[in-house]
Amino acid sequence: MFKELADAVITCKNDVVTAAVEKARSQGIEPAEIIEKGLAVGMNEVGVLFERGKLFLPHVMMAAGAMEAGVSLLEADLPKDAVSKKLGVIVNGTVEGDVHDIGKSIVSTMLQSAGFEVHDIGRDVPLQDFIDKIKETNADMVGMSALMTTTLPGQKEVIEMLKEQGLRDKVKVMVGGAPATENWAAKIGADCYAENASEAVTKAKELLL
Repeated sequence: MFKELADAVITCKNDVVTAAVEKARSQGIEPAEIIEKGLAVGMNEVGVLFERGKLFLPHVMMAAGAMEAGVSLLEADLPKDAVSKKLGVIVNGTVEGDVHDIGKSIVSTMLQSAGFEVHDIGRDVPLQDFIDKIKETNADMVGMSALMTTTLPGQKEVIEMLKEQGLRDKVKVMVGGAPATENWAAKIGADCYAENASEAVTKAKELLL
């Protein structure tokens, strides 16, 4: 049944997902298990397929929408604190001077589907805006994407700004984007580097849970 739920998300179709959710409910499977062992597994697979070039951005967005439709069917059955309890608050954006945002949007969608509260602040984001949003949302983590070598230093600057304002110890920092690497993350003092959306979810869970 869990495979059927996961496969339903991969079809990207709301009606297929909701039918699979109803079937799982009728078999007495717990709502949390339907989400974690079925729908979320399918969403992860969608992320992997996207990274391999087998699916495109519209598919990912449709799959996320279909998963949300499935989750909303289950919300009434979930304990109230399970619905409101998020894994953590993440601010995510592409740094100033960089207008690429497809990869960043995928990361935001995947993190949201995994149960994080995500504030996607878009692309070409002034560095101070990252700090302001972190303060406003009391974020646990900030994700910064840079797709050009020239905008990469923006990631380092935000970390320096966090230190200056006494926030660095409270906020985990994840960096990503084509020119970013593990070595770059270590050099600028980030907590982690994520190569793709699936890895971003894994690392966020490792750092925040």
